Amino acid sequence: MPKRRRPRRGSLQYWPRRRAKRIYPRISHWTASKELKPLGFAAWKAGMTHIQIIDNNPNSPNRDKPIAKPATILDSPPLLVCGIRFYKKTYNGLATIGEKWIAKLPKNLQRKVTKAGSSKEINGEFDVRLIVSTQPEKSGMHKLKPDVFEIAVGGEDIIKKAEYAESLLGKEITAKDVIKPGEFVDITAVTKGHGFTGPVKRFGVRLKGRKDQQMHRHIGSLGSTTPRKVDWRIPAAGQYGFFTRTETGKKIVAIGDNPKDVNPKGGFIGYGLVNSNYIIIEGSIPGPSKRLIRLRKTARKKNITPVEVKYISLESKQGK
Repeated sequence: MPKRRRPRRGSLQYWPRRRAKRIYPRISHWTASKELKPLGFAAWKAGMTHIQIIDNNPNSPNRDKPIAKPATILDSPPLLVCGIRFYKKTYNGLATIGEKWIAKLPKNLQRKVTKAGSSKEINGEFDVRLIVSTQPEKSGMHKLKPDVFEIAVGGEDIIKKAEYAESLLGKEITAKDVIKPGEFVDITAVTKGHGFTGPVKRFGVRLKGRKDQQMHRHIGSLGSTTPRKVDWRIPAAGQYGFFTRTETGKKIVAIGDNPKDVNPKGGFIGYGLVNSNYIIIEGSIPGPSKRLIRLRKTARKKNITPVEVKYISLESKQGK
């Protein structure tokens, strides 16, 4: 007789499913670039809307015609370069060898400044990264504490990278300095948290029938009797959400500095009004509103195709 097969009950696409260590994500991989400029940026998720763009896909039946697309609006005030950090290459990866901070830190960033030598005083192979700080006072939400993280710098010559990083100390970088419309980026964010959930929502197991001992949202079996333990592959209840996730190949539709072009009537629900710069990304991205979203150069090379935006919906999404 043929061997009976069936897919497992529940998804193990991501395992283990653990809460993120902090509310804004970290980036563990930076795509190499020959351009001497920052390789990433960060912005707050304001909300979603819908737009009309001209379809520039040569294989689409709607080519050169207006089509409607969902879009995400990011509030992207400039980032402050408050320091740089030097690394050296070791057998165990990169190791910190020094830091350099600006002399006058903002009041909400008061911390000890570590003295470090300039790029010309450091010998051997090393890498340099920018230490940047968000400026929430320039955003559309009420937030006092800024977020501090690293951003890699592109380029092939290490000395030129260090000199370029030092030239940015104390200055601001904007989204236009890193990305441009039509470019594809990778989005890293912490997803919405759901707390303690059961196996149906956490793993997607099938609901039981009406005769299954009145246990409709439980799993059918905990496994075999031997060995006498529950296998780790058994779907079980537990923490769900608040995971660090990365979505690749998200298209930048537009970057602008006039918030009136994207602010809906009454502001974004749960966020407010965008006060300064904004970024429009095609489709949805992980995380709720007010969540810090990190963007980086995409790891999968794609051609830059500018997008022609015909319409941006400014209608209020309240009650929809």
